[in-house]
Amino acid sequence: MVGRLVRILTVLLLVSAARPAVAQTVPIPVKVVVVAMFELGEDSGDRAGEFQHWVERRRLDRVLPFPQGYSDLRMNDEGVLGVVTGVGTVRAAATIMALGMDPRFDLSRAYWVIAGIAGIDAEDASLGSVAWAEWIVDGDLKHEIDAREIPSDWPTGMVPLRKSVPYESPRERGDTAQVFRLDAGLTEWAWQLTRDVPLTESPEMREERARYPEGVARRPPFVLKGDNLSSSTFWIGARLTDWANAWVRYHTDGQGNFVTSAMEDSGTLQSITWLARAGKADVRRVLVLRAGSDHDLPPPGRSAAEALARTKIGQYAAYGPAIENAYRVGAAVVDALLAGWSTYRDTPPAATRRP
Repeated sequence: MVGRLVRILTVLLLVSAARPAVAQTVPIPVKVVVVAMFELGEDSGDRAGEFQHWVERRRLDRVLPFPQGYSDLRMNDEGVLGVVTGVGTVRAAATIMALGMDPRFDLSRAYWVIAGIAGIDAEDASLGSVAWAEWIVDGDLKHEIDAREIPSDWPTGMVPLRKSVPYESPRERGDTAQVFRLDAGLTEWAWQLTRDVPLTESPEMREERARYPEGVARRPPFVLKGDNLSSSTFWIGARLTDWANAWVRYHTDGQGNFVTSAMEDSGTLQSITWLARAGKADVRRVLVLRAGSDHDLPPPGRSAAEALARTKIGQYAAYGPAIENAYRVGAAVVDALLAGWSTYRDTPPAATRRP
C-alpha cells in the first residue's frame, strides 16, 4: 500500500513539473493611448513622422513587442501608451483591435488621442492648422461610376452603399452606417483647452498660402473644430473636394462639416466601437485631431494632376510644421488628462462656457 502511494505521488510530481509555469500578471492600467498612423524611419533619431515627437518628448522608452500589430508599442511611466497603426483603414482597424484584445493592458478607462496629419479644406482652414473632429465619416463604402460615364444630371459618380443615385434619401443606417460621432462635450473641451496653443509655420507654407485668394486659406495656422472624411483612397482636386463636403453633410444629416481628409480614422473608430461593446474600451473617451499638411483643393492655376504630383509623403508643403503642430496640440490634451487623472479616471472632462 505504501509503495503504491509513493508511486502515485511520484507520478503526480512528475506531471506537475512537466507543466509550463503560468505567470499570474495584472494588466497594465493605461491612462492615454496616443495613436499615430505612420513613421518615416526609426521611432527616434531621424526625420520625424507622426510618432517620433511622442517617443522622444514623452519618453516612450519602454518597448513592448507587438507582432500582431503594425509595429512594436512604446510606453512611459506616466501611463501613456503609443501605437502606430500603419497607413489605411484596414491596417488601422486590425492594429487597434489587436491592441484592445491584448491581455497585457487594461484600456477600460484609457483616453485615445488620435493625432496625425491630413489634407485640409482650403475653404475652412490654412496649412498647418489643427482640427478637432466630432464626426468621422467613411469615404470608402460606396458605389462608384467612372467619371467618363456619370449621367449628366448627377453631381458625382459616388453613390451611397445600397442606393441608386447620389445622396439618395433616406440614408442607410444600422450595420452599413458610415459615420461615427465622438463625444461632443469632450471634443469641445479639447478645442477650448488648445485653441490658443502656439502653432509653427515655415517659409514654404507662407509661399503656398499666398497662392490662394483672400480668405481663410491665407491665415496663419490655427486650431479649430472640423470633421474628418476617412478614406484609404488618396484623392485631390476641386470636384472631389465638393464631393467630400457633400458626402459628410449627407452622412451626418447636415450636422458635420468636412475639414480634413485622412486615411485611417474610420477603421480605428470601428475597432474601438466594438471593443467598447466588449467592455475593453470606452468610445466616449476618443479624440481625433488632424493637422493640415497639404490642401485637398489646389490653388488657382494648378490642376488636380499637378497638385497630385506634389503630394509625396514627407514633401507636402506643410509637412514638418503639421507634424509639429499635431504634437503640440495633442500633447496639451495629454498633459491635462494626466494632471487631472484623479478626476478624469472616472469622469471624462466636459466643456465649460468660455467667452
